[in-house]
Amino acid sequence: MDLGLKGLRAVVTGGTKGIGRAAADIFAEEGASVAVCSRNADEMKAAVRTLKAKGVNAFGAKLDVADKAALQKYIADSAAALGGIDILVANVSALAVQDDEESWSKTFDVDMMHTVLSVNAALPFLEKSKHPSIVIISSVSGREVDFTGPAYGAMKAALIHYAQRLAYQHAAKMIRVNAVSPGNTYFDGGVWQNAEKNLPDLFKHQLSLNPTGRMAKPEEIGRGIVFLASPASSFTTGTNLVIDGALTRGVQF
Repeated sequence: MDLGLKGLRAVVTGGTKGIGRAAADIFAEEGASVAVCSRNADEMKAAVRTLKAKGVNAFGAKLDVADKAALQKYIADSAAALGGIDILVANVSALAVQDDEESWSKTFDVDMMHTVLSVNAALPFLEKSKHPSIVIISSVSGREVDFTGPAYGAMKAALIHYAQRLAYQHAAKMIRVNAVSPGNTYFDGGVWQNAEKNLPDLFKHQLSLNPTGRMAKPEEIGRGIVFLASPASSFTTGTNLVIDGALTRGVQF
């Protein structure tokens, strides 16, 4: 299937490792130019080199997405470097899963407000696109109560609600907005590899909950993100795509 992404321009917050990196790589492989960002300059530069090696334009910036001014500049600079924005993927999470006030603050600033600010900054560019699309990365923790802290789950649920509202609000402009809710995803340097090494009981328990017997690979989540963002999914908006290998049991109507 031709996803219709050749020549389009995708901006991913994060995008240098894990799910965000998988999505960025797939966008580039499909012929879309890509912008990524990271707090780590070396990781950002390496990602940009790899993306450019796939034959597309790529742009990167070093920033903390909780910094409003820096985030807004990243969106504007990405549009300038790529020649516009067709797709926004709001991907970064603070991964603050403790049950304390600091986790509430971090999760609100990063998971929630970085998404809101990214959307607001990108909308003027998306309104000029022929194929505008937003994908917001939530989590299965937003659908059910699990081992994570209350702040993480609450903000992930809020992101799904926010995506639905945006979809309705911008439908007349054909700016599509969808959410993706991944289940546990394992990759080098990720939270679950860390748990495997340092919290083996938690890792084994979480692994046992998935009837597939394994966790997701980043590219399995990335493919869902890219498809929803692409013109091939042109009439899909307001959807929350759960990609979890049947980890969750709640029926999504």
